[in-house]
Amino acid sequence: MSAPPRHLSAYSPRARLGLIVPPTNTVNEAEWAAMVPEGVTVHAARMPLHADTHSDAGKAALQSDIRKAVSDLCQARVDVVAYGCTAGSMVNPPSTLPDMMVGFGAKTAVTTAASIVSALNALGAKRLVIATPYHQKLNDHEVAFLSALGFEVLAISGLGIGAGGPQEYIKIAETPLEAVRAHALSVLRPGADALLITCTDFPALPLIKGLEAETGLPVVTSNQATFFAALRAAGIADRFTGFGRLLAEH
Repeated sequence: MSAPPRHLSAYSPRARLGLIVPPTNTVNEAEWAAMVPEGVTVHAARMPLHADTHSDAGKAALQSDIRKAVSDLCQARVDVVAYGCTAGSMVNPPSTLPDMMVGFGAKTAVTTAASIVSALNALGAKRLVIATPYHQKLNDHEVAFLSALGFEVLAISGLGIGAGGPQEYIKIAETPLEAVRAHALSVLRPGADALLITCTDFPALPLIKGLEAETGLPVVTSNQATFFAALRAAGIADRFTGFGRLLAEH
């Protein structure tokens, strides 16, 4: 017997997922659309990037923008709000931003950084190799975040995008899939438990199945992990083929 509809909607009787994305990001929504199951819809809000999340003024600006985005999405009666930005959500403890979003009215909330941690834990992966499009400062930030949570980063490599300023970030989505694949393979090291490909604007979804077959490692990406966490937070337990072990087995 099927469950009663959650929403009186022709398209989202099972769930509505809210997604906050950076303003220039074009990959996040596209990859979520490729994974979303029948009866579930995705509704997005755009929010400025915040380079300063440490000073009092920076924290206040971030909170103000998150509050507005959450408020906008809640008007669509979404069942979960996901903050889809990797570097911008890498704060410890990982529950900090999800708790903030719930405080601003979200029924439940996830972030990309917290979702990556949950995905790696679900896969039992502690020793990581990481491919990013970022410059060194953001890579160092990622290593510090993961190391503080008990993960060991065997190797991390970025493409250097953003070293010349935020205006370069639009180039991330323009990276050809074959270049992403080659970059991911370049970070492989013996003893790794998982291959992590980060940044929600870095196209990687079509590569996951092939990379897992070629490397023998589970592959976690920013969008795949955030989508997985958002679905589960909304009570959708579907499993999928074609998007990696995470969505197929957990």
